[in-house]
Amino acid sequence: MGNERSDIYERFARENFRGIDQSTFTRFDRRRFLQSLGGIVVLLCFRDTEAQEPDRPRGRLPEDLNAFLRIDQDGKVTGFTGKIEMGQGVMTSLAQMLAEELNVPLERVEMVMGDTRLCPWDMGTFGSMTTRFFAPAMRAAAAEARAILTELAAERMGVSKDRLRVEEGYVVDPQTGNRISYGELARGERIVRQLDYKPQPEEPEEFNLVGKPLSRRDAVEKVQGKALYAGDIRVENMLYAAILRPPAHGAKLQSADTVEAEAYPRAQVVRDGDLVAVLHEAPDLAREALGKVRAEWDEPTSEIDHDGIWDHLLSVAPQGEVVASGGDVKQGEKEATDIVEAVYYDSYTAHAPIEPHTALAVVQNDEATIWASTQTPFPLQEEAATLLGLPAEKVRVITPYVGGGFGGKSNNRQALEAVRLARLVGRPVQVQWSREEEFFFDTFRPAAVVKIRAGVDTRSGRITFWDYEVFFAGQRGSEHFYDIPHHRTVVHGPGWVGPPGSHFFATGPWRAPSNNTNSFARESHIDRLASVAGLDPLQFRLLNLKDERMKRVVETVAEHFGRTWEKAPSSKGYGLACGIDAGTYVAHAAEIEVDKRTGRIRVNRVVCAQDMGLCVNPEGARMQMEGCITMGLGYALQERLRFQGGKILDRNFNSYQIPRFSWLPNIETVIVPNRELSPQGGGEPAIICMGGLLANAFFDKSGVRLDRLPITAEDVKKATRQGHRAELFAQV
Repeated sequence: MGNERSDIYERFARENFRGIDQSTFTRFDRRRFLQSLGGIVVLLCFRDTEAQEPDRPRGRLPEDLNAFLRIDQDGKVTGFTGKIEMGQGVMTSLAQMLAEELNVPLERVEMVMGDTRLCPWDMGTFGSMTTRFFAPAMRAAAAEARAILTELAAERMGVSKDRLRVEEGYVVDPQTGNRISYGELARGERIVRQLDYKPQPEEPEEFNLVGKPLSRRDAVEKVQGKALYAGDIRVENMLYAAILRPPAHGAKLQSADTVEAEAYPRAQVVRDGDLVAVLHEAPDLAREALGKVRAEWDEPTSEIDHDGIWDHLLSVAPQGEVVASGGDVKQGEKEATDIVEAVYYDSYTAHAPIEPHTALAVVQNDEATIWASTQTPFPLQEEAATLLGLPAEKVRVITPYVGGGFGGKSNNRQALEAVRLARLVGRPVQVQWSREEEFFFDTFRPAAVVKIRAGVDTRSGRITFWDYEVFFAGQRGSEHFYDIPHHRTVVHGPGWVGPPGSHFFATGPWRAPSNNTNSFARESHIDRLASVAGLDPLQFRLLNLKDERMKRVVETVAEHFGRTWEKAPSSKGYGLACGIDAGTYVAHAAEIEVDKRTGRIRVNRVVCAQDMGLCVNPEGARMQMEGCITMGLGYALQERLRFQGGKILDRNFNSYQIPRFSWLPNIETVIVPNRELSPQGGGEPAIICMGGLLANAFFDKSGVRLDRLPITAEDVKKATRQGHRAELFAQV
């Protein structure tokens, strides 16, 4: 697990934070931090091989600042983490784990998140890694705090620590009935202790809070409109910025006439190299004044658009890298009675968060404070420090609630624009992208191609070989989990970024990056093989699955779906798909209808079963599963970014449609219990199967294979007009 985590971090840093001296991330003013805290401060030093990430170069990540917590004189517990809350519910689940380990009432636990001055360094919130990788560190810190409190109480009581226990925020001596509260032990003092042994966290069978469904702590204030986001922050003397944007990616500014804008009442025009902005005390007036700027641009020309992108990608694809292999593919071909080949295509997809990229920057007295909607507060701190020529500790990033990120808010361009402008004008500046700017400057999930050639022995129903190539989506989710003796997986292109010249605009991670594309292709092809083998999709998967954990999840979803499966196409409109992401095993079953006149696919029902190890908060997990399924409907059925070269054609929700309430099926979620496994990621897995699930359901309904996402109404009408069971997108 340590190597896996190291690889994730390394890959993310390599692809998204080029040019940053990451060794400076280890700088941390420990004395300043400790002076700001009262009570007991627990400093957790990772000592086990899983947590240390042994393959990471020394000095890259802090080795002793991974988890902090504070216990105040009044008994309140505060946990500190560089992770952020962006709707995934970790504010609640982390508090649950702290309360569990310390045996204190949950209402006494608070979380401080995403503040670079108060919290330990963290790469960012992405990859469903909070529960998997940070939570164990926080639990270990709480276990260490519990041991320290017990030692302090033993000294106060004059008894052996071995006869004491903790309960409800007290250290108790069962023999005498004496007890001392955590607050009494803290006494407002700063206590730093290093234990000569490693306390063990609580075992799952001892849990009272972990595993219970709890309402999210942030739910009420968000529903009531009281929650603060970056755009809600106000400081004295602040200005709002409206920035001149190019008409297309790659366009170069030739000239800008700002005379009329400069004459606008109380407007301030800033020109700094390629940056032209109008600032005003009112945001609408700043944009109005920007409209007075007359600019000329040199725009690049390209005939490549959203319909021709896949041919382009295949033409510029770098040589592939074999990332997994076994057996001999040639031998597998000999053992196959039938060989099935197909190509699968995926489109560019926008993040489209409800909250656009926003930041407020204050730069004064050689220090900076930034309130930003970001998934990566510490990398932003380093980027801003580099821009300002300041030490990292002179820059503070504060992350309020984030209104959705999905990977897109790993990019901090808006915050750096705010920093740059604040330095130039000497006043606080807020930059909030409009919806049009969001669709233009946000990164997009890359368009991608997957080629699969596989064989099946129809006599046994077994897959004999699997030859898999993915272009530009990335590796995540490309490894199969079926029992295939001969196989090869080749990845072309470094993750979601791609080599220069491959994309016409910025691409980046999109919820469960890479895995959506790879799961769509894999599960679609598995259904193809099932049909050739003469088996129904459920029977074929169970026959070819080697992973007992995955079998259990697939069987669970089939049981709850409660339908009789037949060899596809059966005209019933049933779909099945499964996958693995962030250590979580997931399977879906769906039932659809198709309106041949309008081409609309109506999803009536989706059942999702998920084994995520020990589930910390089942209520939060179900909300994430439902959110993933809803978001997955979008990329599977509608969301496709249209463009012409560097010109983005979809600039708002009037043309780029995300799922509506009217789309939503009856969603049923099943959490498969697995208390033997530590908590795994829950924010992304349920989305990965939606493309393959609905493609398989459509094939079962119509007998037509649609191998391109999204499956739009136009594609469906075209398929039904053909009137035969042809593979509609065998060729682009």
